[in-house]
Amino acid sequence: MFDVVIIGGSVVDGTGAAAFRADVGIEGETIAAIGDLSQSDARRVIDATGLTVSPGFIDTHTHSDAVLLTDPQHANGLRQGVTTEILGQDGLSYAQLSPENYRMNRRYLTGILGEPPIDLDMSSVTAFRSHYHKKTAINTAYCIAHGAVRLETVGFHDKPLVGDALDKAKQMIREGMEQGAVALATGMSYMPNAWSDTTELIELCKVVAEYDGVYVTHLRDVHPERGFGGGDVPEALEIGRRSGVKVHFSHYRTSAENAGKVAERVALIDEAKSEGVDCSLELYPYPTGSSFPIRYLPPDVNDGGPHALLERLRDPAERQRMLEYILEQPNDLASAVFTYLPKNNHLEGMSLRDIAAERGELKEETLLWLLEDEELSVGYRGAPPDSVKVWQQVSKDCVELLSRPDYMVGSDAIHVGSMPHPRAYGCFPRFLGRLRRSFGMLSLEGMVQRMTDNAAQRFGLTGRGRIETGAFADITVFDAERITDNATYDDPCQFPTGIPYVLVNGQVAVDRERCTGVFAGQAVP
Repeated sequence: MFDVVIIGGSVVDGTGAAAFRADVGIEGETIAAIGDLSQSDARRVIDATGLTVSPGFIDTHTHSDAVLLTDPQHANGLRQGVTTEILGQDGLSYAQLSPENYRMNRRYLTGILGEPPIDLDMSSVTAFRSHYHKKTAINTAYCIAHGAVRLETVGFHDKPLVGDALDKAKQMIREGMEQGAVALATGMSYMPNAWSDTTELIELCKVVAEYDGVYVTHLRDVHPERGFGGGDVPEALEIGRRSGVKVHFSHYRTSAENAGKVAERVALIDEAKSEGVDCSLELYPYPTGSSFPIRYLPPDVNDGGPHALLERLRDPAERQRMLEYILEQPNDLASAVFTYLPKNNHLEGMSLRDIAAERGELKEETLLWLLEDEELSVGYRGAPPDSVKVWQQVSKDCVELLSRPDYMVGSDAIHVGSMPHPRAYGCFPRFLGRLRRSFGMLSLEGMVQRMTDNAAQRFGLTGRGRIETGAFADITVFDAERITDNATYDDPCQFPTGIPYVLVNGQVAVDRERCTGVFAGQAVP
């Protein structure tokens, strides 16, 4: 007897092969049979007639590290059909940190991750993974956070990672990879990550390469003088060349500024791939991003960590220096809309420009006030382009990029606040429904492959990403003609339509578009 049989569906198995009519039988955590199971007995039968049965979607980039610990149901990811998320992104996470450093980093990252419990053991990748294993509704994988490695070796300081400190960092990465991490991730817009240089990253990635892991990069735009070729794409490719590591580019797409220029956007990467650098990429289908605005401050004011930064914000001379620095630097603050202001939540959803106008001051002054008043717990997103035509071109570019065999999907979801970026609720169904149907450049089977098997193969998620006998029963059942995203920039906390069932490790996690409260997620691989 099967535990669950999904009958009557069109199976899209994740490999990119054509869909086929079959039933899927599940025993325990795995798929036990695929074929005509109409005469079989089962404890639960799911009628998928007229629906597509696919592997559960794998979100290759999400900032769920803290919210999964406080909201393990994680409905906004699960209801999208996501069954696995890869954490530790942009080098912004908690392992492998001592209790003191965990508390420090926890405070520093509140604007992007929220506030996890204060007393957790984050001293190893094993300890980190234990907080999620069979305690959340989805599976989780972990990228070693470059920021945490720096914090644990040279502290929250602008110091070179060399000598004994470098040896310790490399040993941390060895231990982390042996304990189940799938990658090393860094974010070169953020401290302490951006205090590194290319040589440091090459040395760290040599260890990652020993374990056939991946280097996941949010490209450098801070301290470009420390990066090969000025940072950005040239630095990431040089790290791949000189370390032998597999390079994965986070949220790499076009934007309003370069809409329609897909070939130019990937030219350097394609050239490097032809030379043997192993590259892959991910994206989300929206024209703007989301982050936390500490990134706009002078790098040196972060030295010493969040307490020292707050002291500088309260110092008039230091505050003036920060103001002058922000005014001199190119940024996107003119379009910033606040997503997370826990003390001033009545301002969530308002633009920085409008809040500043109400206060009668420069928007940069308002930003510094909010960072001080909120004790750094500030999140924001960009506003979409005024031009619908530009927005449509970016959407088309996203589908064109996803049509490449080296691309996959990462929502880059930030979950805190009442007005999050809509990607936190709509990323996968937006691609699979609205954009697939609008542009027709990528088949249903091809798009599912990018969302499932591509990611599983790249990050070594064994037994995930395919509908096949013996694979883990991570399964999403959706209506290919009706699936769509409902989350918008002005009303983001809206679940998608057309995904009635999601199974995680054989357990029904979404039943008729309702979360069941089953926490069957595992720390993988």
